[in-house]
Amino acid sequence: MSTTPATTPGRAPGPAPDPAPDAVPGTSSDTASDTARNPVQPDAADTTDVPPPASGAPVSSAPGGGVGPAEERQKLPLLALLALATAVFVTSLTETLPAGLLTAMSGDLGVSASATGQTVTVYALGTALTAIPLTAATARWRRKRLLLVSMAGFAAANTVTAVSSEYGLTMAARFVAGVAAGLAWALLAGYARRLAPERLQGRAIAVAMAGIPVALSLGVPAGTYLGRVTDWRVAFLAMTGLTVLLLGWIAAAVPDQPGARAGERPGMLRALRVPGVAAVLFVTLVFVLAHTVLYAYVAAFLDDLGMGDRTDLVLLEFGAASLVSIWVVGARIHRQLRLLTVTGTLLVALAAALLAVLADHTAFVHLAAVLWGLGWGGVPTLLQTAAGEAGGAEADGAQAMLVTLWNVAMAAGGVIGGVLLDAAGSGSFPWTLLALLVPVLVVVVRSRSHGFPPVGAAA
Repeated sequence: MSTTPATTPGRAPGPAPDPAPDAVPGTSSDTASDTARNPVQPDAADTTDVPPPASGAPVSSAPGGGVGPAEERQKLPLLALLALATAVFVTSLTETLPAGLLTAMSGDLGVSASATGQTVTVYALGTALTAIPLTAATARWRRKRLLLVSMAGFAAANTVTAVSSEYGLTMAARFVAGVAAGLAWALLAGYARRLAPERLQGRAIAVAMAGIPVALSLGVPAGTYLGRVTDWRVAFLAMTGLTVLLLGWIAAAVPDQPGARAGERPGMLRALRVPGVAAVLFVTLVFVLAHTVLYAYVAAFLDDLGMGDRTDLVLLEFGAASLVSIWVVGARIHRQLRLLTVTGTLLVALAAALLAVLADHTAFVHLAAVLWGLGWGGVPTLLQTAAGEAGGAEADGAQAMLVTLWNVAMAAGGVIGGVLLDAAGSGSFPWTLLALLVPVLVVVVRSRSHGFPPVGAAA
C-alpha cells in the first residue's frame, strides 16, 4: 500500500497479506491470537540486554500488574528494524516518485501527464492483482530470503524504468515493481513484530513503518529536486543504488524467521463477519482513493497554479508534517486511536478546502501542504492497527483485505485523477478529495463500538 500505506501517497502503506503467521502487516501486537501463534523469537546478537522468558515462563511484573525490571531492560533491535524501515522507504518511494517527476517523465516518454500518472496506477495494480496468490505461493519461504528477493526485484524494475524511453516498457517495469511491493509488504510489519519483545512489538512496527513518512518528507522531494537539476532518470538510478546497499544491510543485520506452517491461511470471508472490520475496510478504500486522486497528480496541480518550480518544496513540507504526524500517532495510538483518526480526517479535509478555495494564494498552498501531511502521515499506522484490533482472531484475513483494497484504491485514484485532469482540469482534485472525505468521517464517527473505539491498542 503506497502508503504508503504511503503515503502513497503515502502510501502506503497497507502492506500485502502474508499467509505466514507472522506476516500480517500492521496487525496490532496486542491481539491475543497473534501472541499465541507468534511467540517472540529474538536473535541473540540483535535484541535485548535481558532475554525474554522461555515459552510458558512467567513474566516479571511490578506490583499491580506493571512492567517489571526484566521487561524494562528489553530493547528494540534497532539495526534490524531500521533495515526494514529502509525497505519500507524504498517501496513507498518507488511507488510515489513519479508524482514529483510527472512533467519531465511525460515529456521524455512522449505521452500526456495523465498517461504518465498511470505509472502509479499500474504499480498499485501489480500489487493488488498478485499479492495474495504470490504470497500464498511463497508462504513457506523463510522471511529473509523472501525479503531479499523482493528487494532485488525493486532494483531491477527501477533500473529498467531509468533506462527506458518507451512508454510500454516503462509501464511493464512499474508493474513488476508493484509485484515486488506485494511480496515485501506481505512480511515487513509482521517481520518487525517478531523481532521485538512482546511489550514493544507495537513500537517495532511503528519504527518499520516510519519509512513511509521519511519517503514522503525526504525521498520524494529529494528525488524531485534531483530530477529537476539533472534528469528524472538519475532519480530512479539512485533508487537502484540505494536498494543494492540495502540488500547487503539486510543480509548482514536482519535475523531470519521461518515461513508459514502447512495449512495456515488467512480467512478473509470470516473476517468480514467480525464487527468493525467492514467499517475499517470502507474507510481504507475511500480515504486512500481520496488521497491518491490529488497526490498522484500534485505536480500537474502545482504546475497549473504557476508553482511547478516549487513542487519539491511543497512535497518537502507535506513530508515533514507527515513525520510529525507519525510521531504523534506512535506515541498516542494505544490510547486515542479514534480521536487520532477523526483528527487526521479533518486535517486532510481542511487542507482540501484551502486548495479548493484559496489556491491562488501561494501562502495558503504551503499551509495546505502542512495540514495535509499532519492529517495523512499517521493514517497507514492507524488503519493497520484498527484492522488488526477489529479483526481479533481473524486479523490475518482483515489485513489481507486491507492491503488489497488499499492498492485497488491507489489504482483507482490514478485512473480517476487522470480522467478528472483531462475532463475538468486539476482544479477539480481538491473538491473531489473533500467530497470523498465526508463518508469517511461519517463511518469513523459511527464506528464507536467496533472499528474505531475510543481506546486504541494497548501499549
